[in-house]
Amino acid sequence: MRPGADGRGLPAGAPGAPAGRGIGGPPAAGDGAVLAVGSGADLVAVMTGFARTLRAAGVPADHERTQGLLRALTHLDAAEPTDVYWAGRLTLCASADDLPRYDRVFAAYFEGRRAGRARPAAITVTRHTAVLPQRGPDREESGDSPALAATASATEVLRTRDVARMTGPELAEVHRLLALLRAGRERRRSRRFRPSRRGRLDGRATIRETLRRGGEIAGLRYRAHRTRPRRVVLLVDVSGSMTPYADTLLRLAHALVRSEPGATEVFSAGTRLTRLTAELSHRDPAAAMNAVSRAIPDWSGGTRLGEELRRLLARNDAAGATVVIASDGWERGDASLLGAEMARLSRTAHRVIWVNPHKGQEGYQPLTAGMRAALPHIDDFVAGHSLAAFEELAMLLGGTRA
Repeated sequence: MRPGADGRGLPAGAPGAPAGRGIGGPPAAGDGAVLAVGSGADLVAVMTGFARTLRAAGVPADHERTQGLLRALTHLDAAEPTDVYWAGRLTLCASADDLPRYDRVFAAYFEGRRAGRARPAAITVTRHTAVLPQRGPDREESGDSPALAATASATEVLRTRDVARMTGPELAEVHRLLALLRAGRERRRSRRFRPSRRGRLDGRATIRETLRRGGEIAGLRYRAHRTRPRRVVLLVDVSGSMTPYADTLLRLAHALVRSEPGATEVFSAGTRLTRLTAELSHRDPAAAMNAVSRAIPDWSGGTRLGEELRRLLARNDAAGATVVIASDGWERGDASLLGAEMARLSRTAHRVIWVNPHKGQEGYQPLTAGMRAALPHIDDFVAGHSLAAFEELAMLLGGTRA
């Protein structure tokens, strides 16, 4: 039986709960909300898009949970908002802290409501226009009714679109979604220890516990290494050839800094190396971008990545870190210098990721001198032209390959 089908155990605001208390749940019939869920491929596309939007909002709706949602919907009516709401809530949410975010994203994705925090301000996330599948006695009996094409949400459409080809409102929507992105980090072992049920014997803790018990040995104490998020160092090329992408990449950098402020360093790379971590620490993305624009002295200039990498390595910021270079590889300086510094970087850093906006274009080949010099020393060569590419990069930084 679906939770709440008998009217018991419903959270405030969920379908069937007493009106006027709390938030959450799809609206009652007559509220004007529509749900774009067809069947087959349409159902998979809409639900995976919903899961991606939840991940961007901080809900751990991973691949396994998304598959659980799809399996649940095979036993329910996917055209019924209440069924979809409860199926997603029970399969995609991991804790009670996820429920308010789930409710807001559900409202934005399926109902086109303005999504925001319960108080005081609201943030528009997405709008979903939909057509319900036609149902009738004849079609239900035959079982072979054709599924009507569901209208994809604006978020899903924008996910794979090149940011350089977007209109102003579309780009603003992507920037709002990037502000919601929370990128996890790959963990590394720390030198510090923590108490543990297994691991290395902790002699001191064992002796202290024995003394507290008057010399009676009650049990052994153990300790294990703590883990910490691995540092990420991001270099964003702000040269003239990167102008269509630089602003969006810097907003991605803002999301990375906000996710792990103590484990992220950001630099702009052009004709000089400029540290931007302090400017990107502002909570408000607009304030952060204004601070960044004042701090960068070489917007739309040339690119001398070889020299900038030499300065970065001299600072020793890359040691043991995951280094992300966002550039199209148009090197104005000596390409052989770039190759030599990339070789040094690959020996110093834990991992080197190169983000090239042009890699997402069909038929792209890394033919520039800078890219040819850098490729032998890169661990991951990824695209950086769309919201979907940024989400995949965030997963990569968390140690998960898409």
